[in-house]
Amino acid sequence: MRALDIAGAWITEPKVFGDRRGTFHEWFRAERFRECTGHDLRVLQANCSVSARGVLRGVHFADVPPGQGKFVTCVRGAVLDVVVDIRPGSPTYRRWVAQRLDDRTRCAVYVAEGLGHAFMALSDDATVVYLCSEGYAPGREHGIDPLDPELGIDWPAGLDPVLSEKDAGAPSLAEAERAGLLPSFDRCLAHYERRLAQPAPRSERQ
Repeated sequence: MRALDIAGAWITEPKVFGDRRGTFHEWFRAERFRECTGHDLRVLQANCSVSARGVLRGVHFADVPPGQGKFVTCVRGAVLDVVVDIRPGSPTYRRWVAQRLDDRTRCAVYVAEGLGHAFMALSDDATVVYLCSEGYAPGREHGIDPLDPELGIDWPAGLDPVLSEKDAGAPSLAEAERAGLLPSFDRCLAHYERRLAQPAPRSERQ
């Protein structure tokens, strides 16, 4: 795993083994995840989305605590995956990083609690799967307009974004901040500290 330019965002670039039968790779290993991030990924939900070319999902985030950490990969086709620092007070507040996830390199991205997440499908039937540290809770889920010019996310040229009604009607980053929806950096740090203090699973302590 390699840390990205926003604290709490990581990418894993696995070695893909291929032969005449196909390919094999490890897309998640708990001990390696803990070694890099300092904590375990508690998986309470696993999601799968299939999107037509041009579909844009996000920017999504959840209240912290507990937030919702995500470990994301694309198992078919390709997407442009974007992590946005929406934590007021963070040194990288308003910054975003983009990574191509596809079925060739098999890269995966980890998005810590409190960060915003979005992706655009670059191919038809782009299939994204992600492990989530918390289950879906509508009352804690929020969104930010992924086309907000203040964020200035550089979405691929030549694709007309296709958004859900909910995402199209999401507030701008500034509106979300004024409404008190964004998780502050201090609150996120406190949550991260509590998480780091949790003991490793018994199997790793033996």
